[in-house]
Amino acid sequence: MPVVVPAPAAPRSRGRARSTSKDELGRIGLDLFIEHGFEAITVDDIAAAAGIGRRTFFRYFPSKNDVAWGDFERLLEAFRGALAETPADVPPIEAIRTAVRRFNEVPGDELERHRHRMRILLGTPELVAHSTVRYAEWRAVIADFIARRRDVPPHSALPQAVSWACLGISLAAYEQWLSSDEDLLDLIDVSFAGLRDVFSDVALTGGSPVV
Repeated sequence: MPVVVPAPAAPRSRGRARSTSKDELGRIGLDLFIEHGFEAITVDDIAAAAGIGRRTFFRYFPSKNDVAWGDFERLLEAFRGALAETPADVPPIEAIRTAVRRFNEVPGDELERHRHRMRILLGTPELVAHSTVRYAEWRAVIADFIARRRDVPPHSALPQAVSWACLGISLAAYEQWLSSDEDLLDLIDVSFAGLRDVFSDVALTGGSPVV
């Protein structure tokens, strides 16, 4: 049964509805998910809380599943830009660590909401399946970066291996963060340092470093 969302105190005008941003609508949806649970909320609930129609909702998000990710495309664009702007003399693993760290920076007053967001994304079966698409987009940014650095195709073994490794690091850091009081960015730094050290050991024993 759909959750009955209280109507806004003052009805929005048509002009206000047209000014709704993707970020604003994502925040409204996330707050409803946090309060009522992801499964209980419908597209109509989110649209009603935002004071917009169902058709307008779909101008911003293809589905309810995408609302939990917020304006992910904007974050991806910034992520790609951060890697592209990295000086050529910065080691690839350090460039990726810095960009991933920036990707995950959240203002202090938004940390609790972000923690709820990640619990929803990582703990809701429907969203876990949907997340594979988002993860692939995220990995593609890293694969493209490594491909440019090594002058190989993005879908070749090396860029793909690095992108998967970095995704694993980020997810592991999030899982640790959600179950502890540790700082998320510190966890990302420690995890990337560990990856660098492990592959350095591989190189010293006769293997080839990944990056």
